[in-house]
Amino acid sequence: MSLVRLLVADDHPVVRDGIVGMVSSDPLIEVVGEASDGAEAVALARALVPDVVLMDLRMPGTDGVSAIRELSSLGLATRVLVLTTYDSDSDVLPAIEAGATGYLLKDVTRDEPVRAVHAAAKGHAVLAPSVASRLVDRVRTSDRLLSPRELQVLALVADGVTNRAVGLRLHVSEATVKTHLLSVYAKLGVGDRAAAVAEGFRRGLLGRS
Repeated sequence: MSLVRLLVADDHPVVRDGIVGMVSSDPLIEVVGEASDGAEAVALARALVPDVVLMDLRMPGTDGVSAIRELSSLGLATRVLVLTTYDSDSDVLPAIEAGATGYLLKDVTRDEPVRAVHAAAKGHAVLAPSVASRLVDRVRTSDRLLSPRELQVLALVADGVTNRAVGLRLHVSEATVKTHLLSVYAKLGVGDRAAAVAEGFRRGLLGRS
């Protein structure tokens, strides 16, 4: 594993100190900065370009979702991993749609944030079990097809285009592309790119040559 540079954003100093203490136990994680609100998190991320931002959602001033959205628009390689106490639809869905790579709850075990930070740094989606279940339940109770943008992303993936290249073609960040893909996976009930393409063809969402 390579060294992961981490920025921690939480408005409660005691909580922030606890998080820093937990992740700093791993010699392969370096905490390069701390932020007390979303605006400070964005400013520090722009200056430091960490590999991962561990972001609380409900903070005074600029909240976590707004900060995630702004970071996504900047096109940084930084991944955002949400760490919060809230798992309602009104919290989870906006965060994922804004570009979060993962979503954890603060009742996780001591080791989980460390594993999640490393996974997020590699671009892997990390979801708390209750959050994953909520997303699956939402998809199962929804009869919506893929959005036009999700169809665009899936079609390009089917053509073998990389996430980075998809972002360049659609003029969005690579993080936004991955967010669209997470939504596609959830809606199609699959877990990876190949399965999404296969399911897209099966459902007639993609044209056959």
